Amino acid sequence: MKKNIDFIAEVGSNHNLNLNRCYKIISEAKKSGATAVKFQHFKLEKLFSSKAKIYKKIAKEIKNRELPDRFIPKIYNYCKQKKIKFGCTPFDLESVDLLKNYVDFFKISSYELNWEQLIEKCSKVKKPLIISTGAANIKEIKKVITILRKNNHKNYSLLHCVSNYPANPIDCNLKSIPYLKKVFRCKVGWSDHTKDPLIIYSSVKKFKSNIIEFHFDIDKKGWEFKEGHCWLPNEIKKVIKYLKFEKKIDGKFNKIISKSEFIERKYKADPSDGLRPLKKMRFK
Repeated sequence: MKKNIDFIAEVGSNHNLNLNRCYKIISEAKKSGATAVKFQHFKLEKLFSSKAKIYKKIAKEIKNRELPDRFIPKIYNYCKQKKIKFGCTPFDLESVDLLKNYVDFFKISSYELNWEQLIEKCSKVKKPLIISTGAANIKEIKKVITILRKNNHKNYSLLHCVSNYPANPIDCNLKSIPYLKKVFRCKVGWSDHTKDPLIIYSSVKKFKSNIIEFHFDIDKKGWEFKEGHCWLPNEIKKVIKYLKFEKKIDGKFNKIISKSEFIERKYKADPSDGLRPLKKMRFK
């Protein structure tokens, strides 16, 4: 696996309005092999139109999922302490101003991809920018890149994703990853909503993802976990560890005895009588 692959743990609303829980999530993400954590910053009144029919139905739940402003500098400091990157998705223009002095990168949500004002404001901050492309067509993505280039913003990446929670592996269309690389000549990765280790493996091994983003929870108690797309530490750790050590696991193109096997060789059946262990070991 290439060393420059970033594994981003998307916290979303799994912070449950608890700062100590934020710290624990960050710590567990680091232990799991993540190189970055990403939070979301939104205000209900700036996220949904109060005139929408769905507003009254979801207002209380969305309000409870807001990340408090006062958490931002504390999360920033804790990430520095843990030596892990801190990113955040702004869902309104004021959030960009709040976050710009703390985050290592901005993330644009698939649902905000068409909001030119937000793209424009983020691009002027000159922080690395990661853009999710769920439910977007190529024309919409090109418009975003045009804005970035107009503002001479060169440090951007795209994430291919499927905006369903959880997403059906049949819908993943991972060939979009090399296609986006070819069209836009930038880093491209996979934002996972499948919770399928083989999808992540394929996106890296076969389609050369530069970034893997995964939704992350620590104990099944995060507010988003019930939706079925969040990874737990022991689950994602296995995937990241395998990808990091795959070359060593593959080994060499010959038959060799591993160092760990030499002890076991002593307990093989002796050629003279077929009994275990070897005769020289029977009285030790």
